[in-house]
Amino acid sequence: MDNLAISVRRATPDDAVALATLVNRAYDIERSFVEGDRTTETEVAELTRSGAFLVLEHGQGLAAAIYLERRGEGAYFGMLSVDPALQGMGLGTRLVRIAEAMAEAMGATYMTLRIVNLREELERWYKGLGYRAVGTSPYAARPVKQPVHFVEMHKHLGGELALPDRAGLSLGAA
Repeated sequence: MDNLAISVRRATPDDAVALATLVNRAYDIERSFVEGDRTTETEVAELTRSGAFLVLEHGQGLAAAIYLERRGEGAYFGMLSVDPALQGMGLGTRLVRIAEAMAEAMGATYMTLRIVNLREELERWYKGLGYRAVGTSPYAARPVKQPVHFVEMHKHLGGELALPDRAGLSLGAA
């Protein structure tokens, strides 16, 4: 992990090109079952205004990123992305833990995320971080090559156990 940033910063709309490139490289593995890129520069720039992309830098580029947004009593994260050359170094875990701490500091009592069901390794990985599957939702983000849906996952953040009501669990496009 030489030269990897030891601190995290909040991305700005000026980071949209680099962020979209990082996210699309990290999500390239999904091209076997979905069409097209995971995101666009425009979507990333919009998301930097509605929530926060947290990034770790490596040299002159981005090593990893995560999108965090407060939603009601909880928080949502998505687009967890680690440069494929740097995967397996704990950067994803580090960013998830930072996002959880930030969400809790903002008063969120739970964290939500969603993954595609065909990425079974992600469900196992998130379960190892304390998340549990709480439901499914349709996948309509991009054209698909085979049937796919989202698995919604949830984790309680400190304090008393607070579960979101299903009607209030808002999982947006991120």
